[in-house]
Amino acid sequence: MKSFYGKGIRFKCQNCGSCCGNRGEYAFVYVILEERRRLASHLQIQLDHFTRRYCRKTAGRYHLKDRGNHCVFLENGRCGVYLARPAQCRSWPFWPENMYAKIWENEVRPACPGVGKGRLHSAKEIGEFLFS
Repeated sequence: MKSFYGKGIRFKCQNCGSCCGNRGEYAFVYVILEERRRLASHLQIQLDHFTRRYCRKTAGRYHLKDRGNHCVFLENGRCGVYLARPAQCRSWPFWPENMYAKIWENEVRPACPGVGKGRLHSAKEIGEFLFS
């Protein structure tokens, strides 16, 4: 079966913060130890302090806390830790649940102004995001 993104997709982050909002009841940004270390260093705080202040653990996995219906690091509509953001955020919008033509056209494209802009990401590159 040929995917809708077989010829690639243009995308360039517009730093709008749209992807930082929750769109469902199970909307966690998971963070592995290496990412928590990077974020703590970026914020110039100790790892244990970062984890207590900004993370929760659900089903044995750490994830960032929410602030209302958006990420705890969303500040004035922008990511406050953009350079240190987790891999899950770096791979937006190329998440497995987004890579269906209907979802892409009806949910991702309308919500994300970066879709259709920037360089062309090949199907192979998108596949690497999906299976990393």
